[in-house]
Amino acid sequence: MVRRKSIMIETEVDSQTVDQLTNIDVGEMHRKRKIVEDDFEMTMRRILQEAKEAELQRPGEVIGNEHKLFSVRETHRYLNENGIKISLRTLCGRIERGSIPFIKVGRKRYIPKKVLEDLIATKSRYYSIRDAFKTYSKQNRNVSFRSFAGRIEKGTIPSVKFGTRRLIPVEVVESLSHIDRNYLSVNQTVDELDKSGVGLRRNALERRLDRGRIPHEKVGGKRYIHKDVVRELIDKEKAIQSA
Repeated sequence: MVRRKSIMIETEVDSQTVDQLTNIDVGEMHRKRKIVEDDFEMTMRRILQEAKEAELQRPGEVIGNEHKLFSVRETHRYLNENGIKISLRTLCGRIERGSIPFIKVGRKRYIPKKVLEDLIATKSRYYSIRDAFKTYSKQNRNVSFRSFAGRIEKGTIPSVKFGTRRLIPVEVVESLSHIDRNYLSVNQTVDELDKSGVGLRRNALERRLDRGRIPHEKVGGKRYIHKDVVRELIDKEKAIQSA
């Protein structure tokens, strides 16, 4: 029996975007966030102490020429003016739950400007789970919110927790969308081979992946093959069949 000719894949794939996803250091993100939150705590203690010492009647004024405090309504207006569209009711709920740090002077709650600036900056670097899903589902319409949230829960989609909020880095969603746009899973590759008339079974494909004969990426425990690689594989398999 003649030994089947081996196929060598020559397509070179730029895996920089995928590497961006697999190299994300969630632990480092948490460490940096801890520094920010510790700074918030120290700032608010200092504000309270200065307010008591000055016996201020209007805490919304500048305290010590350094700290600006916003009432809840002022906070709502400031956030909406800076691109965070949130209802007053939702904002009050987050303040009540402590997901937005605040200080209480008398019977009123106030939020330091430093906290609001952090919320605005965080909005540009991270998605909420719901917003991450909305963005990702534009590329992958087959994914459900439940399965997406499940992948976050299992850790196959990197996320960070800031206080009580679970957030997804923007680069994670960008990388996931890039993978869905340019790569095929093993199941999708088998289907593509079958539609093209290439009789390569799944176990044979996986053996080639195991041996490194077909370039691929591994993300969240699953293997993905670039579409250009799949096209080259199909062309060469067909060439062998017709020879």
